[in-house]
Amino acid sequence: MALLSHAFNSIADSNAVWQMFLPLDYIHIISNSSSPPSLLSLSKKDLYFSLCYHPILTHNGDMKFQLEKENGKKWYMVGARALSIQWVDTPSHWTWISLPDSRFCRVAKLKNVGRLEIKGKVKLSTLSSNTNYAAYFVFKLVRDRYGFRHTPVELDVSIEGTAAGEVRSVILDPPRNMPQQAKERADGWLEIEMGEFFNGFEDDKTVEFSLREDHDDQPKRGLIVQGIELRPKQKVACIAL
Repeated sequence: MALLSHAFNSIADSNAVWQMFLPLDYIHIISNSSSPPSLLSLSKKDLYFSLCYHPILTHNGDMKFQLEKENGKKWYMVGARALSIQWVDTPSHWTWISLPDSRFCRVAKLKNVGRLEIKGKVKLSTLSSNTNYAAYFVFKLVRDRYGFRHTPVELDVSIEGTAAGEVRSVILDPPRNMPQQAKERADGWLEIEMGEFFNGFEDDKTVEFSLREDHDDQPKRGLIVQGIELRPKQKVACIAL
């Protein structure tokens, strides 16, 4: 019995087994990240769990990558610097700041705008195929925020070349007597779901996502944008090894 147990443990820890749970392009992802090359010298099991619990920065530090522990699906967060933010280069409207609880070196802080537009896109080939994803806007609101309590923003997620998806209208900072649509994350930031999409096998297309408020010119300030996170929507059976 002890020999059987030892044999099973050896199989469960083998590189060949854990290689199957890593993305096919994991070497390319790690090689083009800010992580040390020694990460690739880990056993495949240790590498898998490292990528689950310790996200790495890719795309010149503008995107964050990790794996979902239960199934090995890819997560990405598109950092604020990789998003298209209207007037972000105008110092009177936006500023770049550093926060200790962000994995990115800079996040965007809104100083004053009338109309708000934040857009981004990611190639579907970057994500796990045959997977349902949801996009989440990850943000904070400072104490002296203004302009988000009664004016809704519109959230939209769609795949390039397809019919527009459902546009969601949400209030980022609702009064206390209204349902809170944003949820607090384990890292202390807030997130709000923007929409869902299914990633099939259309490698040449992109998924596009946006947040906008362009119906009035009411001043807005105090929004801090960390990024937009794309992660699998539904859990699947756990890896039990």
